[in-house]
Amino acid sequence: MPVRPRRAAIALATTASMAVLASACTGSAGNGASDDPNAKTTITFWHGWSAPSEVKAIQDNVDRFEKAHPNITVKVVGNINDDKLNQALRAGGSNGPDVVSSFTTANVGKFCASGALADLKPFIEKDKLDLDKTFPKVLQEYTQFEGVRCTLPLLSDAYGLYYNKDAFEAAGITAPPKTWSEFTQVAKKLTKPKGDSYEQLGFMPNYLGYETVVSHYMSQWDHTYFDANGKSNVAKDPAFAEMMTYQKSLVDSLGGFAKLDRYRTTFGDEWGAKHPFHTGQVAMQLDGEWRLNFIKDAKVGFEVGVAPLPVADDEVAEYGKGYLSGTIMGIAPQSEKQNAAWQLVKYMTTNTEAVVNFANGIGNVPSTLEALKSPNLKFDPRFKTFLDIAQHPESTTSDGAVNGSTYQDTLQDFAQKYEKGQVTDLKKGLQETAAQIDRDIAQAK
Repeated sequence: MPVRPRRAAIALATTASMAVLASACTGSAGNGASDDPNAKTTITFWHGWSAPSEVKAIQDNVDRFEKAHPNITVKVVGNINDDKLNQALRAGGSNGPDVVSSFTTANVGKFCASGALADLKPFIEKDKLDLDKTFPKVLQEYTQFEGVRCTLPLLSDAYGLYYNKDAFEAAGITAPPKTWSEFTQVAKKLTKPKGDSYEQLGFMPNYLGYETVVSHYMSQWDHTYFDANGKSNVAKDPAFAEMMTYQKSLVDSLGGFAKLDRYRTTFGDEWGAKHPFHTGQVAMQLDGEWRLNFIKDAKVGFEVGVAPLPVADDEVAEYGKGYLSGTIMGIAPQSEKQNAAWQLVKYMTTNTEAVVNFANGIGNVPSTLEALKSPNLKFDPRFKTFLDIAQHPESTTSDGAVNGSTYQDTLQDFAQKYEKGQVTDLKKGLQETAAQIDRDIAQAK
């Protein structure tokens, strides 16, 4: 089962203020980091996983942690979405969690800037944890904001291209495309129109298609969301216009937005057996590593291939890169057991055995450098493609912001209007979008 997708950001309306740091041997002052980590205690851990296999994988890791730390008992509470998590962090009190995890990496900027999660720097310094030797660079980036590290990565996601090998063979296609111009030709070859619909669509390019969102497309173009002064760069960096121009050309070449969107409404649930890739409705799919498990569970009746997503035509040397995301883990600032909580966070996120076992359990990409190289990883041979994407030096993630993913939502809204043809002046539209992003961020500070 997967780490859940990051398409829709969950707003964090927290007013907690940043706590004052104490000495390097404890956490934040006045918030319970003075507890004795060797004392017998119980801590509460909230997470968002809900499927039986996911819950079991979490509990198995907690059981191993408790065996290694017999003085600490962990009360595990699953199926906690970000709405519930945010409410608890705002409310504080003894009934809330000590340790939390979230699928929404886009909200790290909010978590860290507002003090909604405790600063982990004192714990990291006390234990002399070398982050550069522990985590890949991109994962380090999306778990901190403007120098404040309030989370650590707990497994990660890498996005790539799934393709129907049987459909490829039938169309005379011998290999997955490496550039977007090649991709257009392949997608058109794989498309079989049927009246005002399709018997088979090569690829669903619409931004409302499963996982085909701006941030995932943008990973395949060299780009920068913000300039050195923290201002939106979407109008000044030509990569954004290039991506949107290409995406719209793909929409138009495959039948136009209206026709594609009608077809999209016939798709089954993204997380069910009737996913359009499973059923053969689409022959290629942008998706994360977890789709391999879903394909197996759905007993898909054709051979599936995986590859990195194509790259911009002038960036072919960077083929193999992709979009990275993942789960984050942190400590509630109101917890009175932060030193014990840190032991669980450190174990879950840095212990190689724990990371490998959890990755094996739910089919996600390991989040530490050692775990990525572990001989104990068990996976479908195709999974290696995602391991390689996760370690590619040009793979990227979305930039953090003080207001979380609001800037991504604003950019996505504009992109949807552009693909529909509701906006015709791309340059002007991107300028107005950049101005809105800047206003939203200024208001959030």
